[in-house]
Amino acid sequence: METKKQEDGAVAQPETARHRNLSFGWRVIIIAITIIVTTLAVNQLFNAGFLVGHTWLDNEYQYALFGLLVPIVFLIFPATSKSAMDRVPWYDILFALLTFGLLVFFFMNAAAIVDNGWEMGAPDYIVTLGMVLWLLVLEGTRRAGGTALFVIVVIISLYPLYADIMPGPISGLGSTLADTTAYHVLSAESMLGIPMQALANLVIGFLIFGVALTQTGGGKFFIDLAFAALGHVRGGPAKVAIFSSGLMGSMSGSVISNVITTGVMTIPAMRKTGFRPSYAAGVEACASTGGVLMPPIMGSTAFIMAVFLNIPYITIAVAAIIPSVLYYLALFIQIDAYAARNNMPGLPRDQLPKLGETFRKGWHFIAVFVLLIVMLVYLKQEVLAPFYATALLIVINQLFSSNRWGMKEFWEFLLATGKLLAEIAAILVGVGLIVGALSITGMAGTLVNDLIFMAGGDILVLLLMGAITSFIMGIGMTVTAAYIFLAIVLAPALVQGGLDPMSVHLFILYWGMVSFITPPVALGAFAAASIAGANPMRTGLEAMRLGSIIYFVPFFFVLDPALIFRGELSQTAILFVSAVGGVILIASSLQGYLVWIGNLHRHPVLGWPIRALILIGGLALATPGGSALIPYSNLELALFALVTAGSAATVAFMIERRAKATAAI
Repeated sequence: METKKQEDGAVAQPETARHRNLSFGWRVIIIAITIIVTTLAVNQLFNAGFLVGHTWLDNEYQYALFGLLVPIVFLIFPATSKSAMDRVPWYDILFALLTFGLLVFFFMNAAAIVDNGWEMGAPDYIVTLGMVLWLLVLEGTRRAGGTALFVIVVIISLYPLYADIMPGPISGLGSTLADTTAYHVLSAESMLGIPMQALANLVIGFLIFGVALTQTGGGKFFIDLAFAALGHVRGGPAKVAIFSSGLMGSMSGSVISNVITTGVMTIPAMRKTGFRPSYAAGVEACASTGGVLMPPIMGSTAFIMAVFLNIPYITIAVAAIIPSVLYYLALFIQIDAYAARNNMPGLPRDQLPKLGETFRKGWHFIAVFVLLIVMLVYLKQEVLAPFYATALLIVINQLFSSNRWGMKEFWEFLLATGKLLAEIAAILVGVGLIVGALSITGMAGTLVNDLIFMAGGDILVLLLMGAITSFIMGIGMTVTAAYIFLAIVLAPALVQGGLDPMSVHLFILYWGMVSFITPPVALGAFAAASIAGANPMRTGLEAMRLGSIIYFVPFFFVLDPALIFRGELSQTAILFVSAVGGVILIASSLQGYLVWIGNLHRHPVLGWPIRALILIGGLALATPGGSALIPYSNLELALFALVTAGSAATVAFMIERRAKATAAI
């Protein structure tokens, strides 16, 4: 299965038709490279001093990772769907060796590049070598990230060559091919820019941790824990999907991996208790998508956001707590309402894992989770935390777990880690070309002013434009690529309009994720549909309705950053309580069932108006007031919600009581 967003994962992707079945020799090479890369990362990030008497420059370290990881892409990904899958062709070996050799050269000349300022004008032979590397990076990006990302990266990376002849809003400073090549290959703004810097300094440890978590059975533990706790309640298997995918996703950060890991268990269980195939798949797609937005680990894009904003990653993780809670609350309420309306029981207790037994077998995952949180939140060691967590996880797994590794499992862990690091490195280096092109042309600043002019200075219009743009770019690009582009082009315009920078960047991230559950692409929904045997488009529509709160939550925290802890705690508490009430009303209206009221669609004529009024009331209650964009106070919005939703709920309650009384006669 081809996925355009694999860099958002911090977990090993399963073997798919995209990966070659490598021979023993090639596997040994990848394992050896993985060990070297991990050693280099530990040396650099822990300041371990393995290389006595020599301190590496940042570009040396990044060239080393670049040169070790990206060549692996040519070994594991075939050039086309018709290429050999059981051997590595000569041309791919040539590509890998050529990429490695070029990066060794640039690594050896890293100090000269900085000292001589070659990024602004390099010797001819350096430019020639840079052009070859540029082409190889584009091909690596195509194989790892897909054709859509490749086309976008090609067009934008070449943009400096024709920027000066483009029309006003998208014009920029022109540059020669030689200067553009030098800037892309040698500067700290392009291939070695923010995406690669984030990988080298932040993401790499979490990627290794995610693979270790999966290989030691973390996915199964989270699923068993959710089944033990919730499998017996009404709609239990669907609620299990929410919690297992949320827990797994919060530790791994990959939508597609979440769907594949948890969906193979939750989707059949949902179908067994009466859920339609498309609905079951939609639930899993939404639950897995939310996992990527849920702390403590939110995927590589959140780490890149930390680099962009120049703030600790934990600040972003904390900011994402309330939005992710609201998202999962809406999912939970909708599933509960659907199960109640359709009289869908849970699974018999004798078919479910025992809670105590599950904890006994998987307590070490909780221990590692606690260590990770302590190091992230209290010790502020976000760079080192995943390495310690990985070490603890492996040690405990070997000492106490029945799932302990032998040499075979350990080699598989290293192989999976190497493949994932290579895939993500190729994508992020390619995405870096977008950053470099926008930087050298100065187009970002021009577009900011043009966007503000097009919106007529109206921030709400600009937000809507940003939401639509983020969604569209999320279809064609990886989430990371879309985020980086919009963080450069759109975010400054919104910040200039007076919005909080953190809110703006999270807004872009959330709307980039929407494409996972929104047709016509909806990769998360389509992956779940393949497991459920459901129609992909119908599954996408179900997921779109179930996850509809994700379309509103970004507007909530942009309107008042207190919802992401960017304000007084008292204001955060008030807005949170109000948002919870609003989300419950919104979710209930979408499913036609409100707790303590009953079926909202009992009356054939009044059903839709009742649900519409409750939806409107829920939106009013959840929307923060008192801003320049929303001139009504929170109290006024709450009173409006009480009148609309309250009156509709009262009518629904009376209709429900009358229906039950009639049925009892």
